[in-house]
Amino acid sequence: MNRPIKAKERETIIQSLKSGVVPRAGLQHIQVGRSEELKSFIKDVDTIAEGGTSFRFVIGEYGSGKTFFMSLIRSIALEKGLVTMHADLSPTKRLHGSDGQPRMLLSEMVSNLATRTKPDGNALQNILERFLSSAKEEANSTGRDAYDLISEKLNELNDYTGGYNFISVVKKYLEGHETGNEQLMNDSLKWLKAEYTTRTDSFRDLGIREFISDSSFYNTLKLYSVLVRKAGYKGLLVCMDEMVNLYKIPNSVSRRANYEEILSMLNNTLQGTFSNIGFIMSGTPEFLTDNIRGLYSYEALKSRLCENAFSKQLGVTDYNSVVLRLSPLTREELYLLLVNLRHVFAGGDEEKYLVPDEALLAFLHHCANKIGESYFRTPRTTIKSFLDLLSVLEQYPNYKWSDIIASVDVQQDIEPSQVKTVLSGKTVRPASDDADGFTTFKLE
Repeated sequence: MNRPIKAKERETIIQSLKSGVVPRAGLQHIQVGRSEELKSFIKDVDTIAEGGTSFRFVIGEYGSGKTFFMSLIRSIALEKGLVTMHADLSPTKRLHGSDGQPRMLLSEMVSNLATRTKPDGNALQNILERFLSSAKEEANSTGRDAYDLISEKLNELNDYTGGYNFISVVKKYLEGHETGNEQLMNDSLKWLKAEYTTRTDSFRDLGIREFISDSSFYNTLKLYSVLVRKAGYKGLLVCMDEMVNLYKIPNSVSRRANYEEILSMLNNTLQGTFSNIGFIMSGTPEFLTDNIRGLYSYEALKSRLCENAFSKQLGVTDYNSVVLRLSPLTREELYLLLVNLRHVFAGGDEEKYLVPDEALLAFLHHCANKIGESYFRTPRTTIKSFLDLLSVLEQYPNYKWSDIIASVDVQQDIEPSQVKTVLSGKTVRPASDDADGFTTFKLE
């Protein structure tokens, strides 16, 4: 396990996890467990690459690792030749709205377009230039006119709503690329990133009267799935996190309109009306099952997303279901996670480990006593607290882990169902799990 880890990668992982966010790089150093879930989603990625479609929900409680899991799937998709885009929903970024919320969501997603050679996003320009270069190569080898070949390749976009204007803007970008007109290229990219807000500005800069508006969200995703395929990639994976923000919309009409958008996307995807695209949406259990505000409040979605009756009766997990509930990490898996974190903190050098193996067990036992079963059901706070412990030991080597481990503060994540209780001033008690679970802990 003595694998050197670059200083920059080490810092990225540690600082991200200490802040409660998923690092952009180095996921392979800390991934543990959930192998069956991963296999199921890798199968989906392969299906998309082979011309199929996929639509999945990842459901888990706050801090359970949904964002990490989705990031891992995105990195796998990139390695398999797909393009990915992702964004977090918020009060200002939704699937449906009239005040720019869908357009802003789409704009962030396009900005986060990623490929294997540009995994951190902003890959739109690379995708367009790859499309142009591949078309030129084909034109040279066949003796055809490059512009005619480009038009032919883009013609499929006309089969979708908004395709004509999308094609026109792509051609504007290619024109700017060929003539060295950087302003035209930048204006084209601005249009494709859904950054125009008026027809007047769009027409002034590009001679095109339409722009990507709030009503164009889903149709534009379809167009991008075709574009990336024409550029030589195997498909498009669209990831949306923090879907609980739809659950939080106070207006029932607006909330229902967003759920109708999800239903439309779900139906279109699973009916196979187009190809090489997949969707992953993540949210909390309340977002899914609440019969008043959640997806289950919309009967058409409830019937499509309800749990497999056979797997429920047998007490097993259907990993191929549209809805995947993230199972909690086992004690053994959480122990291995701390092993990995210790290794990352030491930069991959076992000689620099700050705590021995028995400290890991003592720490987990402390977490169990402090917050009950949440220490493995929602591991985010456990991870942060462990890294805080290592940080103190690194800076103050005169301290011994055995002397300070009991003073480590581990806060329980507040779940949506507990918020009212907290605000009312009542105590939120940890769930009663066997705090002495590590007395029987063993690694096979």
